[in-house]
Amino acid sequence: MITINEEAKQDSLSPLSLSNMSEIYKTSNDIFTFPSPELTTIEKNLYFLLRNSTQEDFKQKYKYRPDYLSYDQYGTTMLAFLLMFVNSVSCIEDFNLDTVIIPGISSIIDMCRDIKPKKTVAKMTAIDW
Repeated sequence: MITINEEAKQDSLSPLSLSNMSEIYKTSNDIFTFPSPELTTIEKNLYFLLRNSTQEDFKQKYKYRPDYLSYDQYGTTMLAFLLMFVNSVSCIEDFNLDTVIIPGISSIIDMCRDIKPKKTVAKMTAIDW
């Protein structure tokens, strides 16, 4: 059984970790912008992801658990939504397949490069809570 501390450590080592990419999202006035996973980016790169994927038999331990599959394949649960999308699964109750499409991590990283914001957001200001 993995602890939250161990998972956090593994997530920090992931090339998709926001901590590792923080300078990419830092604007000229030291405010950070963080992109949400945009469906349009995934849709735009869907055929690229599919071309760089493998198809495997679906294991019952992943039934209703795309987060488990994501963790076992990529070392993070952050890509569960992506696995659902490339497999045309719209809700978690439908994540019970015969075969599963698994995009390669390098193609996912290439796709993520496509959603990096530009650092020219100089008009942003901090919020005074």
